[in-house]
Amino acid sequence: MSLGTFPSKIETKYTRLGLDRVHQGDILRDLRVVEVARDPMARASETKLPYTIVLTQDCDLEQDFLSRNDATSLNQDKYLRAILLCPAYASKEFREGQHLTKLGLKMEYWNHTRFQLIQSQQNERFHFIEHQEDLGVQDLVVDFKHYFTVVRDELYEAYDGIYLATISELFRESLSQRFCYYLGRIGLPVIPVPPQTKSAATPGPA
Repeated sequence: MSLGTFPSKIETKYTRLGLDRVHQGDILRDLRVVEVARDPMARASETKLPYTIVLTQDCDLEQDFLSRNDATSLNQDKYLRAILLCPAYASKEFREGQHLTKLGLKMEYWNHTRFQLIQSQQNERFHFIEHQEDLGVQDLVVDFKHYFTVVRDELYEAYDGIYLATISELFRESLSQRFCYYLGRIGLPVIPVPPQTKSAATPGPA
């Protein structure tokens, strides 16, 4: 949906905000994620994600920040323990199925026609982010299936060094809405149709 001629204060798809707190729609660069092995004898593995997008609702992020910095607060019910994110992949590597080669994974190749559906937001699994050169944002593809969380304090410790830009409000809400729709989709089972049985008595002519 386009705003048409209605007035809007949003002039760009992305902006840079202060580094006081994490915001929904933040685009982060080179976030390090540690995966703990299930085998207690195995070593944890560390992965650096080229791009990630913060998906936790901004009101929750704001309340968490304000509550933690309010000396008069009597409880911690607004505190967040973890922050929800999705990885975003450079579109060229994504199209060629090479975006997860560092993890030893071969992903799907997307031809021109099928990738156009991703670019026009017509594939429910993915969200396309257009480039904005002055902020260092390149064409990215967000994969909703790969969502994950990071401990809140760990993300704040790294935040100053990995923050790139923030998706502007309406574009951020569009991303959030599409993510919620993807998570809320319902997979219906295929119910086999029982074979038709002939009637025991065939009615005669009226």
